[in-house]
Amino acid sequence: MNDSSRPETHDDMPNSQKTDADTAQSAIKNGAKEGVAETPGWERSVLEKLAFAALEEQRAARRWRLISRLSWLTLIVLLVGIGFGLGGPAKNVIKPHTALVEIKGEIASGSEASAELVVSSVRSAFEDHGAQAVVLLINSPGGSPVQAGIINDEIRRLKAKYNKPVYAVVEEAAASAAYYIAVSADQIYVDKASIVGSIGVLMDGFGFTGLMDKLGIERRLMTAGENKGFLDPFSPQTEKQRVYTQAMLDQIHQQFITVVKAGRGKRLKESPEMFSGLFWTGQQAVELGLADQLGNLDFVAREVVKAEEVVDYTRRDNVAERLVKRFGAAIGEGAVKALKSMPSFR
Repeated sequence: MNDSSRPETHDDMPNSQKTDADTAQSAIKNGAKEGVAETPGWERSVLEKLAFAALEEQRAARRWRLISRLSWLTLIVLLVGIGFGLGGPAKNVIKPHTALVEIKGEIASGSEASAELVVSSVRSAFEDHGAQAVVLLINSPGGSPVQAGIINDEIRRLKAKYNKPVYAVVEEAAASAAYYIAVSADQIYVDKASIVGSIGVLMDGFGFTGLMDKLGIERRLMTAGENKGFLDPFSPQTEKQRVYTQAMLDQIHQQFITVVKAGRGKRLKESPEMFSGLFWTGQQAVELGLADQLGNLDFVAREVVKAEEVVDYTRRDNVAERLVKRFGAAIGEGAVKALKSMPSFR
């Protein structure tokens, strides 16, 4: 029960009010017991004291409620302010250091490894005068070729503008779109057991037409445009549609190959399998020219950059941003589920 609806009790009154109330109640009892008023107009005086005491208690209760609400509001504002202040990249570190940008998890819009967050982090790293080089610490199975392409293009532009070296360090994996990003670096360092490569493109989905025929289910899909519904999993795919899709995949694949060749140059020992979508261990990647040598972050900072201090410029979603995203995700949950059911490129 809140303060406004809680019955007022004698114990809640201030001492001065308790005295007035006790006096008034004693007078009422004595007057009622004796049956006569001790003083003319005593009833009015007692009622006035009781009314003033009750009014003062209500005022005090309102003041405390207001103070309590203001205190909670202040606390919430402080927490939100602290949340928005966290997660941003470090800036203006004058002392010479190695700038670190992490690329972890799926490379996709809205993820921790999205082009928006990675590009923002990389820009901050390049702009800092104390950063001697930028290291991309990669641990990702891949993702969107569009997001990877945006990151690759921006890193190459910033390298030319600021004339700073960029090194990629692969932890567990740099596959597919992650390797697309890695080749923007001047050199790639891997662990001997890292997974590297997977230079290819895929588009996946399901077809349920045979199952629907067995179950006697009829698909009623109405479109305006001959090929508007050709990605629908409940409709048959024609040969013309298959050829069209394959041509699109081949074009994106060729874009990937061009970026890899531009980034690695003559270091590549090309073979028919290199661009087939296969992946290799870090040791094999070095032998094939997909990577330069074995090494981790500390090795690169200490031995290559010659700036052992590492400063993390990685931008991550802070507390407030995560809350906003969760709120938006809850509102658009139905739309997200519908989009996830569609085929995607990787």
